[in-house]
Amino acid sequence: MNSTRIQQFVDGVWNESIIPTLHDYIRIPNQSPDFDPDWAAHGYMEQAVQLAHDWVAAREIANSHLEILRLPNRTPLLLLEVEGSQPGTILLYGHLDKQPPFDGWRTDEGLGPWTPVERDGKLYGRGGADDGYAVFASVAAIEALHEQGLSHPRLVVVIECSEESGSPDLPHYLNAYEDRVGRPDLVVCLDSGCGDYDRLWNTTSLRGIVTGTLSVNVLTEGVHSGDASGVVASSFRIARHVLSRLEDAETGRILPEEFHAPIPEARKQQAAQAADVLASAIFDKFPFEGDMQPMAADRAELVLNRTWRPALSVTGQEGLPPLANSGNVLRPGTAFKLSLRVPPTVSSEGAIAYLKTLLEANPPYGARVAFKPDHPGDGWEAPASAPWLESLVAEASQTYFGNAPCAMGEGGSIPFMGMLGEKFPQAQFLITGVLGPKSNAHGPNEFLHLDCARKLTACVAHVLAGFPR
Repeated sequence: MNSTRIQQFVDGVWNESIIPTLHDYIRIPNQSPDFDPDWAAHGYMEQAVQLAHDWVAAREIANSHLEILRLPNRTPLLLLEVEGSQPGTILLYGHLDKQPPFDGWRTDEGLGPWTPVERDGKLYGRGGADDGYAVFASVAAIEALHEQGLSHPRLVVVIECSEESGSPDLPHYLNAYEDRVGRPDLVVCLDSGCGDYDRLWNTTSLRGIVTGTLSVNVLTEGVHSGDASGVVASSFRIARHVLSRLEDAETGRILPEEFHAPIPEARKQQAAQAADVLASAIFDKFPFEGDMQPMAADRAELVLNRTWRPALSVTGQEGLPPLANSGNVLRPGTAFKLSLRVPPTVSSEGAIAYLKTLLEANPPYGARVAFKPDHPGDGWEAPASAPWLESLVAEASQTYFGNAPCAMGEGGSIPFMGMLGEKFPQAQFLITGVLGPKSNAHGPNEFLHLDCARKLTACVAHVLAGFPR
């Protein structure tokens, strides 16, 4: 394998074809079903999957079969199968659905969720980095092997369209098309993060997620606060009280031990190594306001906080009017959208059942307190990497990035990994991606770091070509 030729080929495909196609992809507002329940009627998801299909079809990959799979009332799935001349199966994974636009895009600079903008080596726009690039990078890596006549095992590229909703449709496709997916020996996922853009990162764990709506109602309608306060308890205060059963307001620690799990010693060591590599970049990547500081001074502890410890975020609310309309009214109710990240080895089903009991038990003053859960998502911990995979990852990172690789858990969720880990316990995993400092997936001003994406694509080609014979 000629590594210089690999990178040159990959760079050419990215510059001439992938980047222009990603511009078109970013323009499509194909939000995941949780955020666009009428996705089928709107047709944006169809546009996105058809765009990816047509691009792959035009590449004319030798000895391949490409198809958009469809199941009733499910988002589509793009499946590319490439015959191999070596034993084994490698599965490459990505998704096409997107998070909602969110506020805060730098519109004065021309940025917007559905407006592709290239600037300073970055491609801005929703979904480019999370994770629209994955299908194009996977195919370019395969092409790079074919361009040199390099052999490889059977390759299966799976691109789903419901990941941002917790991948509810994916298990149905894995079951319905089990014979075509096969039993992968290696899974390459391009939907994860990177601590920096200077090396190949391997994700070793993912936290699970439990979400739902906590609602507190005290009245059937709002009343004069001067008349009712001191007689009728504030729904906000009751919600705050109920949440104090879950979270220590002083430290942010999640209180019930049911949401915690032992942290393996190997993961503690990886966290310490990642903290040494990243230094202040662990927290510098976040746009802190004023004198705001991280939650801990120990950098390794910060890594563990975001990868192996539970944490609560309140991501939405109802019942609180805008400041301009906030009269002297004791409001009838308050509702919060809760997002609880749980450690990789904690059952999300068990966690959400316990959370519902915890929040609803013994409501203060007899208020109507209810927690309506969403579909939970399990976390995942990677099996120990085989020596051959560790060697390939090290070679690829040094060859294309010029630095040794690094491993670290991620704070987010990729439901597909948990599904695959359970379904294919014999598989090895390379979970990586381009979601690095300030790339801001899910938030405003999301960008794809183009140089990192090109190098990562070459690394994937290196791993595919070096798969054990």
